[in-house]
Amino acid sequence: MVSAVIQGFVLALGLILPLGVQNMFVFNQGATQRRYVRALPAVLVASLCDTLLILLAVLGVSTAAFGIAWLKLTLMLAGIVFLLYMGRATWKSGAGTGGGGEPPAPLGPRRQAAFALSVSLLNPHALMDTIGVIGTSSLNYEGADKIAFAGICILVSWLWYFALALAGRIVGAKDRAGRLQAGLNRFSALVMWGTAAYLVYMLLA
Repeated sequence: MVSAVIQGFVLALGLILPLGVQNMFVFNQGATQRRYVRALPAVLVASLCDTLLILLAVLGVSTAAFGIAWLKLTLMLAGIVFLLYMGRATWKSGAGTGGGGEPPAPLGPRRQAAFALSVSLLNPHALMDTIGVIGTSSLNYEGADKIAFAGICILVSWLWYFALALAGRIVGAKDRAGRLQAGLNRFSALVMWGTAAYLVYMLLA
């Protein structure tokens, strides 16, 4: 069981650490909200979505689903369109700030939850990483070891998003003019467009 926990911890951390759409969104919510607790809708939804994806990957459900060619293609196309749209909206939200004016307006709980749900479940790149790495690695374990493996992956995800939003809040508290937040919004948009471009490349390759 110890080896299952160690491998699960390393794999989950390795998957979640790289800069991605989810990470940038959660960090930005921590930075733009006036209080840490107001960023919790994004944190909780992102964590719950990761929990669902990890469980589906470990149980083999997501692997079977991605084996259906038309479903995989549909998910990837939907993800590309969504990332392009989100990138444009995020870029515009940063374009009008950072010149000494007001910081970017924070999202309300419902919009936070909706966007967090979208960047978590409409990102085929993240879905395939979860299936390909966590799902495949879980095949090495059975019974209690598999439960421990899945549990540590889920725990790492939850702790990471809570910490990421907190880091965003610390940064946001020092950026009263909103310049850094505006820059982060633009950078987030570039990450989203870059992810969309990568998905297009994967479709055409």
